[in-house]
Amino acid sequence: MLTRECRRSHFPSLEGITYLNTAAEGIPPLVVGEALARYFQDHQLGMDGRARHFAEWEAARALAGEFFGLTGAEVGICSCTSEAFNLAALALRLQPGDEVVINDLDFPAGTTPWLQPSCPATVKLWPARDGALRVEDLIPLLGPRTRLVTTSLVSFYNGFLIPLPAVVEAVRRYSPALLALDVTQALGRIPLHLEGVDLVVSSTHKWILACHGGGLVGVPAARAAEWTVPAGGWYHLEDPFGPERFARAVSRPGAAGFTVGMPNFPAVYAIRAALEYLRGVGVAAIEQAARPLVRACLDGLRRLPVEVITPAEEDALAGILAFRHPEAERLQAHLRAANVHLMAQAGRLRVSLHGYNTSDDVEAFLRHLHQALGQVGPG
Repeated sequence: MLTRECRRSHFPSLEGITYLNTAAEGIPPLVVGEALARYFQDHQLGMDGRARHFAEWEAARALAGEFFGLTGAEVGICSCTSEAFNLAALALRLQPGDEVVINDLDFPAGTTPWLQPSCPATVKLWPARDGALRVEDLIPLLGPRTRLVTTSLVSFYNGFLIPLPAVVEAVRRYSPALLALDVTQALGRIPLHLEGVDLVVSSTHKWILACHGGGLVGVPAARAAEWTVPAGGWYHLEDPFGPERFARAVSRPGAAGFTVGMPNFPAVYAIRAALEYLRGVGVAAIEQAARPLVRACLDGLRRLPVEVITPAEEDALAGILAFRHPEAERLQAHLRAANVHLMAQAGRLRVSLHGYNTSDDVEAFLRHLHQALGQVGPG
């Protein structure tokens, strides 16, 4: 990563392609495959392999804690962000009259638990303006009944990076709400500063370059009691096999309560390997290398006949850029034929740049997009 030599040796599958779709699927370095193979070797030991599994578990939690600014004890691992948010919804025990604030740049995992008919809370929408979430639009939605504000740090939709310190300040000043933050599109790509956040969640198959089947959950110790998950299971319970196991169930508070059953150990091995890899490279170094590529790509898009929907402000940029075109799917097909990989969905195209991308990737993408626009026409 960051050099052509490392790209060739660590990411051989990227040779000959322009891969700009990490926001959907990250390309894991070979060390992640080696970790998965090590899991299989350990699992062949049967129960004797459990000690090795749990050593990986503790190491993965400690590493995730480093990235979140938390301790390993303040990190749990579940199966995905959707599970994390559904368990969070159980923990809140919302009542009629409670209010939850969501926004229209967020991924469904963080918004839909509160939109189910079974949720008694009132949902308020924080709408984006010109592709950005403005804090001045959030403040009128906050009040004494606000129980939760939930948002992504970086929008999957258009890559907008929220002004987190200002959001934290507004939530604290104008409400008693908890703040839940999905960092899926940020973790491993930009440095994180999560002071004031009450719940942190992330998937593991995108920017951290691990695999599917993992959901990282961070709960500061001071907020543990407020995120106690009343779910069935065993791994998250205080004494699941004790003498009172058929009389009552007591959940462990905080992050520990978000792993309700046997951990997905293959994903845990992959998470540890991926986070160790990223720590070795340095997220700050990744951001320093990739930011000029993002800016060059954005500048190039603005010179083409497409509707860019990512705000241009420098402090609102992370790793994702998005634009619209009436023939989005046809454009994607033309680009894919040129070995340029990106996401197209409902008229929106999305490119994402990580530390393994290069200026050649940006130039190839813009060149082939220009050619594809000439073939497709204005639509």
